[in-house]
Amino acid sequence: MFNFIFLKFYKYKDAFKKNKSLKFSKSNLYKWMNLTKNERFELTETESKDYLKKRKSLLDEIRKEYKNITKNK
Repeated sequence: MFNFIFLKFYKYKDAFKKNKSLKFSKSNLYKWMNLTKNERFELTETESKDYLKKRKSLLDEIRKEYKNITKNK
């Protein structure tokens, strides 16, 4: 029974490890440098994807507002 639970947990261990919400800043520079190269790369990649999504959504909102303004004129 214990082995079964342990194997289930071990299988999902990497999933828990990848969900780090560490963002690079001056205050956590040492934490950032303690990560491995691949972990830092994955974190920066996810941050850039999130930033791109935010910019796209903001651009869509601006376009919608502009369409509404031009229709009202």
